[in-house]
Amino acid sequence: MSDSPANPIQDLLVFGEFGDVNPSVTDSTTYTFLTPEKMEAAFSTEMEGCFLYSRHWNPTNKYLCRALAGMEGTESAQVTASGMSAIASTLLQLCRAGDEIIASRTIYGGTYALLRNFLPRLGIAVRFVNVNDARALAAAVTPRTRVLYTESMSNPLLEVADLGALATFAHGHGLKLVVDNTFTPMMLAPARFGADVVIHSLTKYVNGTSDAIAGAICASKAFVGELVDVNSGACMLMGPVLDSLRAAGILKNLHSLHIRMRQHSKNALALAEHLRARNLKVHYPGLAEHPQHALLARDGNAAIGFGGMLTLDAGDEARARQLMTVMQEELVGYLAVSLGYFKTLFSAPGHSTASEIPIEEQRAMGLTEGLIRFSVGLDDDMARTLARVDKSLQRCGL
Repeated sequence: MSDSPANPIQDLLVFGEFGDVNPSVTDSTTYTFLTPEKMEAAFSTEMEGCFLYSRHWNPTNKYLCRALAGMEGTESAQVTASGMSAIASTLLQLCRAGDEIIASRTIYGGTYALLRNFLPRLGIAVRFVNVNDARALAAAVTPRTRVLYTESMSNPLLEVADLGALATFAHGHGLKLVVDNTFTPMMLAPARFGADVVIHSLTKYVNGTSDAIAGAICASKAFVGELVDVNSGACMLMGPVLDSLRAAGILKNLHSLHIRMRQHSKNALALAEHLRARNLKVHYPGLAEHPQHALLARDGNAAIGFGGMLTLDAGDEARARQLMTVMQEELVGYLAVSLGYFKTLFSAPGHSTASEIPIEEQRAMGLTEGLIRFSVGLDDDMARTLARVDKSLQRCGL
């Protein structure tokens, strides 16, 4: 992509009230008005620079929203208390009882549980399909379908979505395309390919320090306005508010995201190539044999690379557990869920982040019992890390 998504963030200047290089944190839940008439007007329409209650808008959160919208190339954004709240608020704003959603079959386990188990209780049906299969998509559409939901890079199988093709399909059938871009910030910009709503779990790469739970919804100004409407907005009425102190911390970390993503990608490619050289079953979008390698090379940001996520199939559940235990002992990283941290994290998704998905469906989509998901960290000395990986593999007979 010719225009780096880091540029709008680096150009964002927000000074504190005393000239601070970091914007002041608004640690307040409510705001004063000069007249009752202005308070009344604030409840009926958004007035730029006017705040009424922090469940609606907060100045610190606004700064973060501006930066995220700049990163994703959308008109506006809203931040929430978690990635899951961002997903739930978006889908509940777009759908009502009797509507249907088409969702990718390979998605984060928490999202799967929301779509499979919770939304049907509200009268919203969900059909899971392989979104890279045009015939399956076409067969899933009905007159009640309202949303096509996917992840730009799926969790945990690392399938890359053809965002341009999905946008063309969705809009041709009158659907909204909603894309979770958590795995690929600054690598892919779904809105530039036609996505209507882009979601992030800011908890992961964007924040990068595993100390804050947060989410984001990047979309048109009109849709964000709907989300925060005092009478019918999902974000306003369900109240998934991001604390201003956390928003300020995430905004600071966002400014280094492009540097971190490059290092995550560089290290993940080194680990993937090293594992492949040992004839192990490794899956990484930066390897030429990955089914969507060419797609990501075409649509992605070459300056960032192919991301920090990879999977390794250890063969069976017992071997996977043994290897993860040994890798933690050998200081390769931590046996932990989540991703985007500066240390390498690894877990068995079938028994953790994808455990909500029934075993038979895991196997159907290709999630094997020996699969280990890696979030590769920011190690400066990868030669030392790879030596530790080798020692761990040797201890496990791999």
